[in-house]
Amino acid sequence: MSRRIRVLVVDDSALMRMIIPSMLERSTKIEVVGSASNPLIARQMIKDLNPDVITLDVEMPQMDGIAFLEKIMTLRPTPVVMVSSLTREGADVTLRALELGAVDFLAKPAIDLQANMGKLADELIEKVKTAARAKVTAISRRPGKARVKRLGFDTTERILAIGASTGGVETIGRIVTNFPPDAPGTVITQHMPPHFTRQFAERLDKFCAVTVSEAEDGRRIRPGHVFIAPGDSHLTVQRSGADYVCRLDQSPPVNGHRPSVDVLFLSVAKACANKAIGVILTGMGRDGAEGLKLMREAGAETIGQDEASSIVYGMPKAAFDCGAVNLQLPENKILPTILSLVSDGGDVLRI
Repeated sequence: MSRRIRVLVVDDSALMRMIIPSMLERSTKIEVVGSASNPLIARQMIKDLNPDVITLDVEMPQMDGIAFLEKIMTLRPTPVVMVSSLTREGADVTLRALELGAVDFLAKPAIDLQANMGKLADELIEKVKTAARAKVTAISRRPGKARVKRLGFDTTERILAIGASTGGVETIGRIVTNFPPDAPGTVITQHMPPHFTRQFAERLDKFCAVTVSEAEDGRRIRPGHVFIAPGDSHLTVQRSGADYVCRLDQSPPVNGHRPSVDVLFLSVAKACANKAIGVILTGMGRDGAEGLKLMREAGAETIGQDEASSIVYGMPKAAFDCGAVNLQLPENKILPTILSLVSDGGDVLRI
């Protein structure tokens, strides 16, 4: 985008309507075109100003942020960055927003906003720039609890590892909610802060035929179970006798992230070799590319989401460009291909 990114700020707090524009305007590539105190005002401003990105408060009077987001994504899909608290309730609402199509969120610190201003500004600017490049579409409603037939064959020896970042909550949700109850044991690293990952796992579990939970150190990875890397902990896979188990550690961030997709994929390459399938989904940056390449070199099947179906084609592109991807697929072909691979009955064309 050669011109400046036009941003509309929607927040009921007069203080935040001053702070957010001041943070964004530190970047010469961003222009705040307006601010609104409630969704009713914002609705008209969206029509008049046609912003590239909207920042949206979660909690507002007259119409809460989630209800307004749903209207935006139904009637006029626009990249949205939610502004959220780090509380458990805030995490749950934010995850709902990501499921509805919000590109990303800014987690406000509960205390000492002034001391964190510089870091928050850098984070918000990067998220807005990413959102401006994101491909957003009208929302798709998630059905009730999945009723998916069993595969009917043994998946005990197979491990599925998935990595994602921006746009991953929505994409992972659509894939995992269609898992059969005996799907391969699955480990997932989604870039997300503490508090949010447990909520993410709990929300997914309500809609899935498999059991979804936040990973715990030492938990055995079995078919029909999905483990989400906790925020602020790396998730790795380790062989323990005849089993694979989850391991968590607090080693330094990799590629700026903890949990890191590269850390997960590297451990799967070492522990599982050709018994694994690696999948890299939508996300900004290149975390996961080198780890997926090592998985491929170890004999694993590797899949990358294609550009057309990625909300942000960053991580999948980096993986594709470095030769880490066996198969590059649209989102709707990823799960059928995984099931074909674990059944050993699939005839797939590799890159």
